[in-house]
Amino acid sequence: MDTKKLRQKILDLAIRGKLVPQDPNDEPASVLLERIRAEKERLIKEGKIKRSKKTASDDEIEAPFEIPESWEWVRLIDVCHIFGRIGFRGYTKEDLVAFNGAITLSPSNIIDGKMNYDNCTYISWEKYEESPEIQISDGDILIVKTGSSFGKSAYVEGLPQKATINPQFVVLKYITCYSRFLTFMLQSGYARNNYDEFVLGTAIPTFTQVVLGDMVIPLPPIVEQKRIVDEIERWFTLIDELESNEGDLLKAIDKAKSKILDLAIHGKLVPQDPNDEPASVLLHKIREEKQQLVKAGKLKKKDLIETPISEDEIPFAIPDTWEWCKIGALFLHSSGKQLKGGDNEGTLQPYITTSNLYWDHFELGNLKSMYYKDSEIERCTAQKGDLLVCEGGDIGRSAIWPYDYSIFLQNHVHRLRPYFTGYTRFIYYVMWLYKHTGLIGGKGIAIQGLSASALKDITIPLPPHAEQKRIVAKIEEVFAEIDKLK
Repeated sequence: MDTKKLRQKILDLAIRGKLVPQDPNDEPASVLLERIRAEKERLIKEGKIKRSKKTASDDEIEAPFEIPESWEWVRLIDVCHIFGRIGFRGYTKEDLVAFNGAITLSPSNIIDGKMNYDNCTYISWEKYEESPEIQISDGDILIVKTGSSFGKSAYVEGLPQKATINPQFVVLKYITCYSRFLTFMLQSGYARNNYDEFVLGTAIPTFTQVVLGDMVIPLPPIVEQKRIVDEIERWFTLIDELESNEGDLLKAIDKAKSKILDLAIHGKLVPQDPNDEPASVLLHKIREEKQQLVKAGKLKKKDLIETPISEDEIPFAIPDTWEWCKIGALFLHSSGKQLKGGDNEGTLQPYITTSNLYWDHFELGNLKSMYYKDSEIERCTAQKGDLLVCEGGDIGRSAIWPYDYSIFLQNHVHRLRPYFTGYTRFIYYVMWLYKHTGLIGGKGIAIQGLSASALKDITIPLPPHAEQKRIVAKIEEVFAEIDKLK
C-alpha cells in the first residue's frame, strides 16, 4: 500500500468538498468571508498588517475545479498574512548562539508534515527581538519558500520556547479561517502543483511571498472546515496504524528470512544426501577452471593463490561434505569505471551504479551514460549470471544480473563472475544474511566498507553443488510464502 498517495487522495477529496457531506444548516462561506474582511480591516487600522493589493471576488478568480455551492474561492492572502525574513531581517553566523537564545526554525524541523524540535539552531535574543513580525507562535503555519524542500509546510504547535524563522521560511499569521484546515489545504497535491508553477528559474528553487499570497484556494463554511479536519485526522490516524503495523511486519519478515538463511548456512534447512558429490570436488573443478583461464591469459598466476582460512575465521560447525572458502576463490572479480569529468574517449554507453542496484532486482528507468574505451569493455561490463555488489551506498547490497544483454558498470559496483556455474544464487543468499546480521557494513563488526580485497576475503560455507540447489529451492519456496504476508 502506498500510504503517501493515500494521504494525498484524502486531502484531494477534502479540498473538493467530497470527504464529508455538506450540511444545509451551515453558515455559508460567503458570510465567513465578510467577517474575514472586517477582521482584516481592523488589523490594518491597528497597524498589525498592511493592506494587500488583491482581494477575492468572483470577477478576479477563475475556479481551478468545482466546489460545493456553500464554499467560496479566495486568495491565500485573504485569509492570513504572510511574513518572511528578508532584507534587514537576515542574520549572519555571528547572530547564532549555542543555547541561550531563541529557536530559529529551518526546513529540517518539519518531518512528515509536522513540526519537530529535536534538533534546533538558536539565535541571539537581540536578533530575535529585532523582527517581531516573524516571531513564531503556536497556531502559525510555516511554508518553505526556497531550497530543495520548497513547499513543505506544517502547523506550529508545542513550541518548547520562543522561536523565529530562517530565510527559507515564510510564516502565515493572523489566520482568519480554521488554521488546521488551511494547513491540510497547503499540503495537498493541488497546492504542490501551484508551488511548482511559482518557482523562479534560478539555480536555487524559490518563490516569492507575493505569488504565494495570490494562490487561489477553496474556502468551506467554518463548521465544515472543522468536520473536514476531524475526518482527515481520523483517516490519517488509521494510516499511521497501517504504517506502524507494516513496519512491524517487515521487521518480522526480515527476522524470519534471517532465521531461514541461518538454518541454510548451517546445513539445517534441508537434509544432506550421502550420494552428493562433496564441496571439495566443486572447489577442485573451480581450481581447474582457473588454471585454464591462466593459460588463456584471462587470469594471472597470482590469482591462483588462495588465502588460507584460520581457525578464528570459522564461526560455526558445518556438515562434513561442506567446505569453508573465501568469496575470492569462487568468483573472478572486477569493478566498473570511475566517472571523470572531461573523459570522452571511446563510446558513450549507459551504465548502472549503486542507485540502480537493489536486493535481487535492478531499477533501470533512468540510466546515465559515460565513455568506455574498447580496452575497458570486458572489465567494466556485467553479463547474465554475474553477481553485482554495492561497494558504497547500502554496502553489500547485491543482485544477480538476469538479462540476456550485457550492461556497463560504474566503479562503485563490484562484479563477481563465477568460475563454475551453479552456486551464485546460494552465495547471493549468504550475502543477504551477512548484510542483515551486521557482518557487512555493520558498526565495528567484521567489514566496515567493502573494498575489492574485503569482498574477496569474506569467508563463507560452501555446500555440495547438488545440496545448494535443494537449499536455494527451499529458501525460495519459504520466502514466497512469507512474502504473501505483505
